[in-house]
Amino acid sequence: MTEDGKWNRRSLLRGAAIVAGATAAAPLLGGTARADTTDADALFQTGQFEEAGRAYDEILKKDPNNVQATRQRGYVALLSNNFTDAEEYLNTALKLAPDDTNTNRLLGDCYLRQDKFSLAAPRWQAIGDEGYAKWFAAVPSNAYEIHGDTARLPWQQTDPFPLVEASVNGGPAKRFMFYVGAPSLGVSSAVAKEVGLRAVAQEQLDTGEWLYYGMLDSLKLGDMELRNIPVSWSTTASGEDIDNGYDGLIGTWVFYHLLTTFDYAGRSLILRRPTPEAASKVSAAYARTSTKPLPLWLAFDHMVHSKGSIAGSSPRVMAVNPGGVSENVAGMPEETSKQFKVRTDYDRPLETAAHSHPTIAYPCYPKQIRLGDAVANEAYCVTNPNMQVARRYGFNVWADFAHSFFKPYNITLDFKEMNIHITKGKAT
Repeated sequence: MTEDGKWNRRSLLRGAAIVAGATAAAPLLGGTARADTTDADALFQTGQFEEAGRAYDEILKKDPNNVQATRQRGYVALLSNNFTDAEEYLNTALKLAPDDTNTNRLLGDCYLRQDKFSLAAPRWQAIGDEGYAKWFAAVPSNAYEIHGDTARLPWQQTDPFPLVEASVNGGPAKRFMFYVGAPSLGVSSAVAKEVGLRAVAQEQLDTGEWLYYGMLDSLKLGDMELRNIPVSWSTTASGEDIDNGYDGLIGTWVFYHLLTTFDYAGRSLILRRPTPEAASKVSAAYARTSTKPLPLWLAFDHMVHSKGSIAGSSPRVMAVNPGGVSENVAGMPEETSKQFKVRTDYDRPLETAAHSHPTIAYPCYPKQIRLGDAVANEAYCVTNPNMQVARRYGFNVWADFAHSFFKPYNITLDFKEMNIHITKGKAT
């Protein structure tokens, strides 16, 4: 998928195509770097975020009004949900350059992740995103209220995409797909009509489809309930429902409010209130398996990343995308497959799509891909010439670990400690 906001929103109820990362332009957050930020920017682009942060600090000691260094220092903090530092540096960058699109986007994301919607709205307004600006302005201060401490939702199916059941506004069970590559909670227009959702904002996409934004009173997930949740839905240009094979989609905005385990081996979704006690228990359970936590970086409000490797490479930044639709275990740019000499079958092109945009990809079979202790050997992947390593996040992403990669494992995303735990077998 491309990282452009409109494309991600279009894909909200479409799930994921078998190829991630259809296109990517030059890094969105690169900007026009001053000469003295070159080394720091290079560290950032290659995923050496801590080192980049220290390099930006050194620049700011000499030049405290350097907009690029200030903004990027805030971005480094934001990747790890260090909101105190992120707000400080990004607000400073905004004072130095009030009209800077990148700073407004990052600061809006920073407020969004903290449920400070009234502060996020002006930032999206500043970059010309009227839909998000109006939506966030209408979100109440008590958004994402959590009731209950834990829930275990059995999967109704695993392929072609995983489904769980949830109740919308107290009604009968609906079938929800989940996908970490999608942002907010979404429902079909039929469900929206059934429960009486009212749009507070709407926009027409370049496909002609209409996207609507509103608020949902209640989402009941087993023994847990979330209240006052931002929600979206879409229709065709003529106002008809879009049939995706499910009633809704749970995206990363929901998951980063919880301590979530995607228990692929146990075919269940485990949700916990993100308390220190719950996190400690989860960490202890993984420690007993002798697995170490991996770093978690969150970019562009919902895209999860960590460190992994391909064909024995050194650790590099990879996208981590449990859920969605994917027969392949990973998708990668052609630059990745060529650099690591991945066996690629160019005789069998795949005419597919990535988030509603057509693309051609090719089957490929890396000797190994690895995420911590989780591995896949000679597994079916795809490589896409239209996908680039240099994504619009401003840093290189070498592959996207997809739905099928996780099947032997259980994986937990901890957005408080910013760790990813993954181990083989069912979750305990």
